[in-house]
Amino acid sequence: MGTEIERKFMVKEGDWCKQQAAKYRQGYLSTVKERTVRVRTVEDKGYLTIKGIAMGASRMEFEYEIPRQDADTLLEICEKPLIEKNRYKIKHGGFVWEVDEFFGVNQGLIVAEIELESENQFFSKPDWVGKEVTGDPRYFNSNLIKNPYTKW
Repeated sequence: MGTEIERKFMVKEGDWCKQQAAKYRQGYLSTVKERTVRVRTVEDKGYLTIKGIAMGASRMEFEYEIPRQDADTLLEICEKPLIEKNRYKIKHGGFVWEVDEFFGVNQGLIVAEIELESENQFFSKPDWVGKEVTGDPRYFNSNLIKNPYTKW
């Protein structure tokens, strides 16, 4: 079983945006609380991801690469709107922080995520990392299609 341990934070102004970004496009085939099924494209690749219910900063996660053409077709039947964002990967303190800058109906939202090996693992935060939002379901990508950031 795959487990994801991830903490999420708001992002402040800083030099995080000087990095090269990858364009992400993703949609959800299922957004029920007990499981989400996500389709994602990143550059020329496609992915299918199944996630279980979050318990603290942990949850089951299974991700599989699929043909990009299949991902594009599946995105057509996903719940709308799709999530569109740029992702920046930034090394700091022995970790890779992923900063997501959202567009479309979630324009203005910028969050940083860090994946850990355990929920209590120590890490240092870069200066541009702000308030923690790990437990706030509004910030789950699967909820941003139902309650977009621009409507808060």
